[in-house]
Amino acid sequence: MQARSALFDLYGDHLRPRGGRAPVAALVRLLAPLGIAPPAVRTAVSRMVRQGWLHPLRLSTGPGYLITPKAARRLDDAASRVYRTSKINWDGRFDLIVLDPLAARRDRQRLGGQLAYLGYGALDDRTWLATRASDEVDTLLKEAGVTYERFAANHLAGTGGAGDLVRRAWDLAEIGDAYRGFVADLRPVVSSVTTRSDDEEAYAARFRLVHAWRNFLFRDPQLPPALLPEQWAGADAAAFFDKHAARLRPAADRYVDRCLELGGRGRPAVPAR
Repeated sequence: MQARSALFDLYGDHLRPRGGRAPVAALVRLLAPLGIAPPAVRTAVSRMVRQGWLHPLRLSTGPGYLITPKAARRLDDAASRVYRTSKINWDGRFDLIVLDPLAARRDRQRLGGQLAYLGYGALDDRTWLATRASDEVDTLLKEAGVTYERFAANHLAGTGGAGDLVRRAWDLAEIGDAYRGFVADLRPVVSSVTTRSDDEEAYAARFRLVHAWRNFLFRDPQLPPALLPEQWAGADAAAFFDKHAARLRPAADRYVDRCLELGGRGRPAVPAR
């Protein structure tokens, strides 16, 4: 697990609801159970400041970092997709983007990853589509210096219908296999946490669960049910995630609160049983 990715998870899942700020010592403490060393945390924080995701500030407990408005928007959008708090509606139209090609392969790959995160799939090197128009995509493309055209498109005719277009843009079989793999990989992680486990163990297991689930934001565009295969594996994976994320939440919250209360002091004490 990379420190920068873990920091996004930490701010999005735990710190955003607590004001979006934390002292550096707490960030280090909260990522330690994930095996992330302090130098890696500090390097990732500095990088996120340069990229405009975090802003340094002085807290009563020492130096800390606050999420920027840009980060708050991204984290709120991610949370609505992770916990599916927004209903997926589709009016039958696609958001279609035609790009002028980028010369550098690295730039194309970076832009492709960013578009995938926003829910877009590629029909070819230049043409991307989504079933929900992203509010961020115009800003993303302009900041990348990409010339593009954007359309709202209805699917009017074709041999396979809109579903065929979707299968060209996304490998739904591969995504379904990834969901089944997610359940198989994470089941032993969350099942190892019982009523006898301490809060740190529950926090670490839940963090790994949410981190693995959040990775699907880059893979699954969360298509409307009408465009999904029957017995979609993502539905079973979502039920698994919801069950264990809720079960482990109280203990994880206690651990986070103790780490934040400590400020610059030592490790949180394990409560007596």
